[in-house]
Amino acid sequence: MFKRNAQLTIGLSEYAVTAFTALVAKHPVNGSQLSRNSGIPRARIYDVLRVLKSKGFVVESSEGMYTPIPPEELIRRLRNDHENSLSELEEKLKNAQQQTQSDVIWNIKGYEMAMAKAQEMISDAAEEVYVRISPEEGKFLDPELKKAAEKGVQIKYISLKPVELTFEWQVIHPPREPGMDYGKHRFFDVVVDRKEVLCGMFMEGDEANSIINWGKNKWFVISVRDSLRHDFFHYFLHKIMNDIPLSASDKALYKSVCKDI
Repeated sequence: MFKRNAQLTIGLSEYAVTAFTALVAKHPVNGSQLSRNSGIPRARIYDVLRVLKSKGFVVESSEGMYTPIPPEELIRRLRNDHENSLSELEEKLKNAQQQTQSDVIWNIKGYEMAMAKAQEMISDAAEEVYVRISPEEGKFLDPELKKAAEKGVQIKYISLKPVELTFEWQVIHPPREPGMDYGKHRFFDVVVDRKEVLCGMFMEGDEANSIINWGKNKWFVISVRDSLRHDFFHYFLHKIMNDIPLSASDKALYKSVCKDI
């Protein structure tokens, strides 16, 4: 028996599919013969035939005798109708989508979901990726960041702990000031192409229940990106205030950061 969920998918009733299948097996036949062959009540068979004729799936080859179009032609038409309907629905939904949709800040719960979203964002990046992450997250994201860099995407990397320097724009975040206790949390920020942001904190030992924020709100993106950019200045300021000489690469990076408005 033809399943009802499939009926909804292709837009034909169970009776219509059953009648067409019976016609394919034996044709031409009249309504009474088709009723017997298909098991469809005679009181319904002519309504079913009327629907199939109106759709062009059945022709009345002679008075009262019915013949189906070739099955492959039926499938082709249904497939085209299906694709056209989906295209129309897609366009309708796009037009109906609220402009404020991009203003929504979504919550992503759990470490795996957050890492997967970050990897997806980095993979889709076209121009730049700002990250502020710990080595724990770096082991998952660094391979994707390297791939992005190979494609010409500029990686702007702030590590919260000492790590090997890999990217042209990369600094180690200065140690936290005495008395600033954030508990057992790891800050996590990813900003891609000035359009999309993923940020929050992972709770050490309870990463699965950590909540990370994701969104495309213009001002949210600008705010987080600006915070990360200023962390580069924090790096330079920390060196200067602690009488640590700026290297030639530090000075070159400083000039680049100043221009990165």
